[in-house]
Amino acid sequence: MASLSFVSSSHLTLRTPSLTLRRTSPSSSSVSFSVKAQSVALSQDDLKKLAAEKAVEAIKPGMVLGLGTGSTAAFAVDQIGKLLASGELHDIVGIPTSKRTEEQARSLGIPLVALDTHPRIDLAIDGADEVDPNLDLVKGRGGALLREKMVEAVAERFIVVADDTKLVKGLGGSGLAMPVEVVQFCWKFNLVRLRDLFKEFGCDAKLRVGEGGEAYVTDNSNYIIDLYFKEPLKDGFAAGREIGKFEGVVEHGLFLGMATSVIIAGKNGVEVMNK
Repeated sequence: MASLSFVSSSHLTLRTPSLTLRRTSPSSSSVSFSVKAQSVALSQDDLKKLAAEKAVEAIKPGMVLGLGTGSTAAFAVDQIGKLLASGELHDIVGIPTSKRTEEQARSLGIPLVALDTHPRIDLAIDGADEVDPNLDLVKGRGGALLREKMVEAVAERFIVVADDTKLVKGLGGSGLAMPVEVVQFCWKFNLVRLRDLFKEFGCDAKLRVGEGGEAYVTDNSNYIIDLYFKEPLKDGFAAGREIGKFEGVVEHGLFLGMATSVIIAGKNGVEVMNK
């Protein structure tokens, strides 16, 4: 197998030509900070809630919203529901990125639509599993990476909310899973190919399994192969392109050049990083 060449690039190829993805060079990001010190110790859930509620402040009446998936995004959806119920927010619709987010939003009375009827999204809010200094992301440990990427790729603004444990110097640097969604047919074939593709990074590849030990199945009826790196990727853009070349790969968890803002909550307060 040919070795993977990590050549710098600032473009992420879309599979749907009619959709436009913001193309932002990693080197062009500027960062601004807004920090408020906290006087009491906060739990990880407290920090996630703090970041999520800060992001919701950006929502205006009339917006089409992308509703993310995961523990942090769930706090944002809860806050949107509360603001709608109190009348502080009105005339918005949401596009959920997973079945469980759809269920949560419906239970809170948030009006929902689909990309088919609303292909332009004003603002998407979602969490992340890793955030690097260029505001590039690893996402999908919650299993919703395909729908998340479809929604967030067409959002005019994409705000990421996370606690400070998600910050890494390089993608893959946490040593935790970087997911790749694959079709069920001959999944082992792609597991081996993905592992070999990143062998220079000491990559291990595992099929994601559920609580009962059976293969985890996504909302799109696919499997997930989780990649674990001993070293961070040198070039996420090149890595994403090479992963996407494999037949049977549906999507990967590298979200590159997509986030317009990242809100990080930590022990010193809330930090807002903007591109």
